[in-house]
Amino acid sequence: MTDTRKTALVVGASRTLGLGLVAEYLRRGWDVIGTVRGSGRTGLHDLADASEGRLTVESLEMTDPEQILSLRDRLEGRALDLLFVNAAITRGDLPIGEVPTEMFTEVMITNALAPMRVVEYLRPLVEPTGTIGIMSSDQGSISLNTEGGQDLYRASKSALNQLMRSYAVRYAGDARALLLVDPGWVRTELGGPEAELSVEESIPGVAESIERHRGKPGLHFVDYQGQVVPW
Repeated sequence: MTDTRKTALVVGASRTLGLGLVAEYLRRGWDVIGTVRGSGRTGLHDLADASEGRLTVESLEMTDPEQILSLRDRLEGRALDLLFVNAAITRGDLPIGEVPTEMFTEVMITNALAPMRVVEYLRPLVEPTGTIGIMSSDQGSISLNTEGGQDLYRASKSALNQLMRSYAVRYAGDARALLLVDPGWVRTELGGPEAELSVEESIPGVAESIERHRGKPGLHFVDYQGQVVPW
């Protein structure tokens, strides 16, 4: 175990990558707060039952600003060593000209606007030398886009990266580490069955990349292997 008595908040933790990240931090001896959408039972609840009180489950629809503020109020007094936002959707591989306006709006809100609202609203809960991270993707890299495809998803992740960069500039004197993390191509509902990595292969590396940058202020765009991802 690398740490004890530290606390992480993982937003979007009901399954796959988010659930895996919660499990990894529990394994490392952290206390964890994980969020799910709605009131239905999820794998996170099962994990909480076996956590001996170290995992707390909170409900959050992160696209609703009022729910983010309500979560902040409920967590008032809790000091977070890590705030990590895991959320992304895709709606198929359409050329951008064929993407309906409603689909464009939904993906952009979920993948770019909502994560940044979480960061902005919950920032006061994070320790002054803590870490704020978001799950991004190398598909958000403009320089790496040499094959095209997935226009809307790529654009949403590029927008997320740009917004996080603006956030980092706005808080340039902040001692917190800021991270955009690419988990690799993982076999999830989003990544598909042909993806190269399992959650179990990706997530320990994600946690290591986060740990490696703890105490290093400024914005870092890295992958699950600790490599810098070009913008």
